[in-house]
Amino acid sequence: MIEVHIDNVLRTYGRTFYWLAKTTGISHTTLWRLKKGKALGINFETLEKICQALDCQPGDILTPPSYKMSNQRAKRKSALK
Repeated sequence: MIEVHIDNVLRTYGRTFYWLAKTTGISHTTLWRLKKGKALGINFETLEKICQALDCQPGDILTPPSYKMSNQRAKRKSALK
């Protein structure tokens, strides 16, 4: 599952969810679902609005899951080198 770090970015800028919802026009419910990991996806337009408001990159908000690569996948990856 991709991790969403909107809280961290908002805290860095000293902003609130209310401010982000008002600035972007994205509903508080949508932002809450992203924050809690309840959203099944995110529209690129929504992601762009959040990034513009917070002056950040998508990678500042979204990070891939942290997991160990399986042995089989590691073997395939090293074979490609």
